[in-house]
Amino acid sequence: MAAKKSNSMAILIFLFLLCHINFFVVESANKIRARHLCKTLMFYFHDIIYNGENAKNATSAIVGAPAWGNFTKLGGKNHFGDLVIFDDPITLDNNLHSTPVGRAQGFYFYDKKEIFTSWLGFSFVFNSTEHKGSINFAGADPLMNKTRDISVIGGTGDFFMTRGIATLMTDAFEGEVYFRLRVDIKLYECW
Repeated sequence: MAAKKSNSMAILIFLFLLCHINFFVVESANKIRARHLCKTLMFYFHDIIYNGENAKNATSAIVGAPAWGNFTKLGGKNHFGDLVIFDDPITLDNNLHSTPVGRAQGFYFYDKKEIFTSWLGFSFVFNSTEHKGSINFAGADPLMNKTRDISVIGGTGDFFMTRGIATLMTDAFEGEVYFRLRVDIKLYECW
Protein backbone atom coordinates (compact mmCIF):
# COMPACT_ATOMS: atom_id res chain seq x y z
CA MET A 1 0.00 0.00 0.00
CA ALA A 2 2.83 2.38 0.88
CA ALA A 3 4.50 1.53 -2.44
CA LYS A 4 1.28 2.42 -4.35
CA LYS A 5 1.03 5.78 -2.52
CA SER A 6 4.69 6.44 -3.22
CA ASN A 7 4.24 5.63 -6.94
CA SER A 8 1.07 7.75 -7.16
CA MET A 9 2.80 10.65 -5.43
CA ALA A 10 5.80 10.33 -7.78
CA ILE A 11 3.50 10.35 -10.83
CA LEU A 12 1.65 13.42 -9.54
CA ILE A 13 4.90 15.25 -8.88
CA PHE A 14 6.17 14.26 -12.32
CA LEU A 15 2.95 15.51 -14.02
CA PHE A 16 3.06 18.72 -11.99
CA LEU A 17 6.66 19.38 -13.04
CA LEU A 18 5.89 18.48 -16.65
CA CYS A 19 3.02 20.98 -16.75
CA HIS A 20 5.19 23.72 -15.29
CA ILE A 21 8.06 23.01 -17.66
CA ASN A 22 5.62 23.05 -20.59
CA PHE A 23 4.16 26.37 -19.36
CA PHE A 24 7.61 27.96 -19.15
CA VAL A 25 8.65 26.67 -22.58
CA VAL A 26 5.47 28.02 -24.20
CA GLU A 27 5.81 31.30 -22.31
CA SER A 28 9.44 31.79 -23.38
CA ALA A 29 8.61 30.84 -26.99
CA ASN A 30 5.89 33.51 -27.04
CA LYS A 31 8.38 36.10 -25.80
CA ILE A 32 10.83 35.19 -28.57
CA ARG A 33 8.14 35.50 -31.27
CA ALA A 34 6.83 38.85 -30.07
CA ARG A 35 8.42 41.47 -32.29
CA HIS A 36 8.21 45.18 -31.66
CA LEU A 37 9.11 47.87 -34.14
CA CYS A 38 12.49 49.32 -33.15
CA LYS A 39 13.27 51.64 -36.08
CA THR A 40 11.64 53.06 -39.22
CA LEU A 41 13.48 54.58 -42.17
CA MET A 42 12.43 55.92 -45.55
CA PHE A 43 14.64 56.35 -48.63
CA TYR A 44 14.37 56.67 -52.40
CA PHE A 45 16.56 54.89 -54.85
CA HIS A 46 16.96 55.95 -58.45
CA ASP A 47 17.73 53.44 -61.21
CA ILE A 48 18.92 54.58 -64.65
CA ILE A 49 19.41 51.54 -66.89
CA TYR A 50 22.01 51.61 -69.65
CA ASN A 51 20.25 51.70 -73.02
CA GLY A 52 23.21 52.03 -75.38
CA GLU A 53 23.11 55.84 -75.38
CA ASN A 54 23.38 56.92 -71.73
CA ALA A 55 26.65 55.44 -70.47
CA LYS A 56 27.54 58.65 -68.61
CA ASN A 57 24.37 58.65 -66.46
CA ALA A 58 23.57 54.93 -66.24
CA THR A 59 23.54 53.37 -62.76
CA SER A 60 22.52 49.87 -63.88
CA ALA A 61 23.19 47.53 -66.78
CA ILE A 62 21.84 44.30 -68.23
CA VAL A 63 24.48 41.62 -67.65
CA GLY A 64 22.44 38.58 -68.64
CA ALA A 65 19.78 38.13 -71.28
CA PRO A 66 18.01 35.21 -72.97
CA ALA A 67 18.99 34.22 -76.51
CA TRP A 68 16.32 36.50 -78.01
CA GLY A 69 17.45 39.52 -75.93
CA ASN A 70 20.44 41.82 -75.91
CA PHE A 71 22.44 43.82 -73.37
CA THR A 72 21.20 47.32 -74.22
CA LYS A 73 17.42 46.87 -74.35
CA LEU A 74 15.22 44.96 -71.94
CA GLY A 75 13.93 41.81 -73.64
CA GLY A 76 10.41 41.35 -75.00
CA LYS A 77 7.21 40.94 -73.04
CA ASN A 78 7.74 41.33 -69.27
CA HIS A 79 11.54 41.34 -69.79
CA PHE A 80 11.66 37.64 -68.88
CA GLY A 81 15.21 36.34 -68.41
CA ASP A 82 16.99 39.70 -68.12
CA LEU A 83 19.49 40.06 -65.26
CA VAL A 84 20.38 43.60 -64.21
CA ILE A 85 23.05 44.77 -61.77
CA PHE A 86 22.87 48.21 -60.21
CA ASP A 87 24.74 50.77 -58.17
CA ASP A 88 22.01 53.38 -57.60
CA PRO A 89 22.07 56.53 -55.47
CA ILE A 90 19.91 56.55 -52.31
CA THR A 91 18.37 59.88 -51.33
CA LEU A 92 16.15 61.13 -48.50
CA ASP A 93 13.71 62.73 -50.95
CA ASN A 94 12.48 61.94 -54.44
CA ASN A 95 14.92 64.27 -56.22
CA LEU A 96 17.56 62.41 -58.22
CA HIS A 97 19.92 65.37 -57.82
CA SER A 98 19.69 65.46 -53.99
CA THR A 99 22.83 64.58 -52.05
CA PRO A 100 23.02 60.78 -51.83
CA VAL A 101 23.18 59.23 -48.35
CA GLY A 102 24.39 55.94 -49.76
CA ARG A 103 24.15 53.48 -52.64
CA ALA A 104 21.74 50.67 -53.46
CA GLN A 105 23.97 47.89 -54.80
CA GLY A 106 22.79 44.52 -56.07
CA PHE A 107 20.81 42.85 -58.80
CA TYR A 108 17.33 42.06 -60.03
CA PHE A 109 16.11 39.64 -62.60
CA TYR A 110 12.79 39.33 -64.37
CA ASP A 111 11.54 35.87 -63.48
CA LYS A 112 8.11 35.30 -65.05
CA LYS A 113 6.88 35.16 -68.62
CA GLU A 114 3.19 35.72 -67.82
CA ILE A 115 3.42 38.56 -65.30
CA PHE A 116 5.66 41.62 -64.99
CA THR A 117 7.67 40.66 -61.90
CA SER A 118 11.23 40.45 -60.69
CA TRP A 119 13.34 39.11 -57.83
CA LEU A 120 15.68 41.43 -55.93
CA GLY A 121 18.85 40.94 -53.92
CA PHE A 122 20.61 44.13 -52.82
CA SER A 123 22.14 46.21 -50.04
CA PHE A 124 21.81 49.82 -49.01
CA VAL A 125 25.41 50.86 -48.31
CA PHE A 126 25.42 54.09 -46.31
CA ASN A 127 28.09 56.78 -46.41
CA SER A 128 26.44 59.59 -44.49
CA THR A 129 27.15 61.06 -41.07
CA GLU A 130 23.74 59.85 -39.88
CA HIS A 131 24.12 56.18 -40.87
CA LYS A 132 27.14 53.89 -41.20
CA GLY A 133 27.02 50.32 -42.47
CA SER A 134 24.57 48.47 -44.69
CA ILE A 135 21.09 46.94 -44.76
CA ASN A 136 20.55 43.77 -46.85
CA PHE A 137 17.32 42.97 -48.71
CA ALA A 138 15.96 40.01 -50.69
CA GLY A 139 12.64 38.95 -52.15
CA ALA A 140 10.10 38.79 -54.93
CA ASP A 141 8.88 42.06 -56.42
CA PRO A 142 5.51 41.76 -58.21
CA LEU A 143 5.92 45.08 -60.04
CA MET A 144 2.27 45.56 -60.93
CA ASN A 145 1.25 45.81 -57.26
CA LYS A 146 1.13 49.32 -55.80
CA THR A 147 3.12 48.23 -52.73
CA ARG A 148 5.38 45.20 -52.36
CA ASP A 149 7.09 43.83 -49.27
CA ILE A 150 10.55 42.29 -49.29
CA SER A 151 12.60 40.96 -46.41
CA VAL A 152 15.30 42.82 -44.54
CA ILE A 153 17.72 39.96 -43.92
CA GLY A 154 20.63 41.54 -42.10
CA GLY A 155 23.08 44.35 -42.01
CA THR A 156 26.36 45.74 -40.76
CA GLY A 157 27.52 48.74 -38.72
CA ASP A 158 24.55 50.69 -37.31
CA PHE A 159 22.30 47.94 -38.69
CA PHE A 160 24.24 44.91 -37.41
CA MET A 161 22.14 41.73 -37.81
CA THR A 162 18.93 43.71 -38.28
CA ARG A 163 15.73 42.14 -39.59
CA GLY A 164 12.43 43.49 -40.78
CA ILE A 165 10.31 44.38 -43.78
CA ALA A 166 10.83 46.91 -46.56
CA THR A 167 7.78 48.15 -48.44
CA LEU A 168 8.59 49.17 -52.02
CA MET A 169 6.49 51.61 -54.04
CA THR A 170 7.27 52.69 -57.58
CA ASP A 171 7.32 56.45 -57.15
CA ALA A 172 8.11 57.35 -60.77
CA PHE A 173 9.26 55.79 -64.03
CA GLU A 174 10.21 56.99 -67.50
CA GLY A 175 9.75 54.21 -70.00
CA GLU A 176 12.33 51.49 -69.55
CA VAL A 177 15.25 53.79 -68.77
CA TYR A 178 14.51 55.32 -65.33
CA PHE A 179 12.54 54.36 -62.25
CA ARG A 180 12.46 55.59 -58.68
CA LEU A 181 11.44 53.43 -55.74
CA ARG A 182 10.29 54.68 -52.37
CA VAL A 183 11.48 52.24 -49.70
CA ASP A 184 9.79 52.30 -46.28
CA ILE A 185 11.82 50.15 -43.89
CA LYS A 186 10.45 48.74 -40.64
CA LEU A 187 13.07 47.04 -38.47
CA TYR A 188 12.02 44.58 -35.78
CA GLU A 189 15.45 43.44 -34.61
CA CYS A 190 17.91 46.18 -33.78
CA TRP A 191 21.16 45.67 -31.89
